[in-house]
Amino acid sequence: MMAKQAPEAFRVALISMPWAIFNRPSIQLGALKAWLDRENVSKTAPCRLDTQLFHPYLQAAKMLGPDTYRHLAHNGWAGEALYSPLLFPEQRHSAARLFTASCQGNRALHGLDFEATVHTLEHSLEQWLAAIDWASFHLVGFSICFSQLLASLAAAQRIKRLCPGALIVAGGSGCVGTMGASLLDSFPQLDYIISGEGEEALALLCQALARSDDLDTLPPRILRRNQARPPWQPSPPAGIADLNTLPVPDYAPYFQEMRAVFGSQSFIPALPLEFSRGCWWNRCAFCNLNLQWQGYRWKKGETVAAEVAEQARRHACLDFFFTDNALPPAEADCFFQLMEQGEVDYDFFAEIRVITDGEKLAAYRRGGLSSVQVGIEALSSTLLSRMEKGTTVIANIAAMKHSLACHIRLDGNLITEFPGSTKEEVAETLAALDFVLPFAPLSAAAFFLGEGSPISANPRKFGLSAVLPHAKNRLLFPAALLTGLEMLIKGYRGDRLRQRQLWQPVAAKIGRWQSFHRERERQDLPALSFRDGGSFLIIRQEQIDGPCLHHRLYGASRSIYLFCQQIRTLVDLAANFPTISPPTLTAFLADLTAKRLLFQEGDQVLALALALATA
Repeated sequence: MMAKQAPEAFRVALISMPWAIFNRPSIQLGALKAWLDRENVSKTAPCRLDTQLFHPYLQAAKMLGPDTYRHLAHNGWAGEALYSPLLFPEQRHSAARLFTASCQGNRALHGLDFEATVHTLEHSLEQWLAAIDWASFHLVGFSICFSQLLASLAAAQRIKRLCPGALIVAGGSGCVGTMGASLLDSFPQLDYIISGEGEEALALLCQALARSDDLDTLPPRILRRNQARPPWQPSPPAGIADLNTLPVPDYAPYFQEMRAVFGSQSFIPALPLEFSRGCWWNRCAFCNLNLQWQGYRWKKGETVAAEVAEQARRHACLDFFFTDNALPPAEADCFFQLMEQGEVDYDFFAEIRVITDGEKLAAYRRGGLSSVQVGIEALSSTLLSRMEKGTTVIANIAAMKHSLACHIRLDGNLITEFPGSTKEEVAETLAALDFVLPFAPLSAAAFFLGEGSPISANPRKFGLSAVLPHAKNRLLFPAALLTGLEMLIKGYRGDRLRQRQLWQPVAAKIGRWQSFHRERERQDLPALSFRDGGSFLIIRQEQIDGPCLHHRLYGASRSIYLFCQQIRTLVDLAANFPTISPPTLTAFLADLTAKRLLFQEGDQVLALALALATA
């Protein structure tokens, strides 16, 4: 059979729906467009690919108000609840209950009218859809990540109504493996799903549709409706081997849309950067952030530095955030050294694993790293072990201390209600919280079961007796439909009620920790700091309840405390202070620990006060 002649240009529309962060371009769309545009110079491409990007989350942010939108974008359940009635009118009342419950703890959202907000979002969606000629596109694609599922499905459904012949594909972390297959089987508005990395797969799909004759030759990671599919393997398909070959993401369409939507009120966005895909540790028991990646791959520091310079030149932006699950250590060292050597005042956010080396963090800060999300997760040694975090309590505390000393804002979570947690682990956590009081507060994050996590793959190992649809999804989806869906967040049976009771004191103590830092009188000073008098130290210590304390350390006591500014072992101390007897040293360390000026875990110790001269 003779193949149909490919169209002169194959037109692709790529869409990112709420609740993408409105003051950031979509790196997914930008990367896909750059890749497809590069396909146009390929001699083997049968036709030119004309790719247009759409960011309707900008219009939603404009209509809701940027502040309201921002809070909803960080409240996944509330955001999804607002789009549920657009897709399932019969779920309106249960979605409203979930919305109200999800907004209870947020002052900015408390009192927000559900019906009025749903109406605003529906009006925004309908207005945006009506302005576009969907029949002019050969393929419409949705990037679906966290909190974008219901909005994307609602938009796809309406596009099908406006243009029944439209072909719609979805991809992203919410479409990997069995999740993507179940979406395809459950929602007729979807024609294709891309499971795993999208660049190569989307290009293959576009060219195959343009030729119209070889869909059966598409790789297994491209699913299509009514297709016989083999059982899914737990690992995602292989992706691009060398990330250094990727083109620089194209954010120009986002900026054009931003100016059209916000006009003179346009803002300066933070630009997403990709240093690596996957995670070089990739063992955390609770983590499902690597669903679409196979293996850990990274760019060279020089490649990322060149990309930063290029994006800054194109868009006159200086603020960047890395999308990585964890920066590649050696190349990150190189990158921040290059940034330090330059003359441009860049600012970076990154997710990093625990770094205990204060000098390394200081070098990163000089290179522009101003805020980090650190995988703390627990302050109990046995709990960290069962989570397979690959870190320790004292290492976590060192990362918190050194980040503050380097003026790097640290955000982190303390996972509560982890299945199988013991009274002893909760008690250890409560005790450790007394020592980290001077540092930036963590947030309490109740454990959730994520599709693709090691716990999800082996629930009985962690004491879970059954894996179920999440109770909150039962409020958003019709029951008959939910039974056939695999979702990113799952429910489970186990010791949930016991864990909730066990961890209540921890959540309360974290709340007091956060209040302490909000209400401190001397925000210009660390809550625990020292000044060096040459032969003595003066340590200033704020308390959560009680007056500010002052301590003096003289002579050898001063020297020991300064030596312990980095994590030290008892062997290190004995070697460096041979004239001090072991009982005397042990008693001195115990006294500092009792006063919470020093933390000790096993044979390791760490002084907690920050040098005021550098803090």
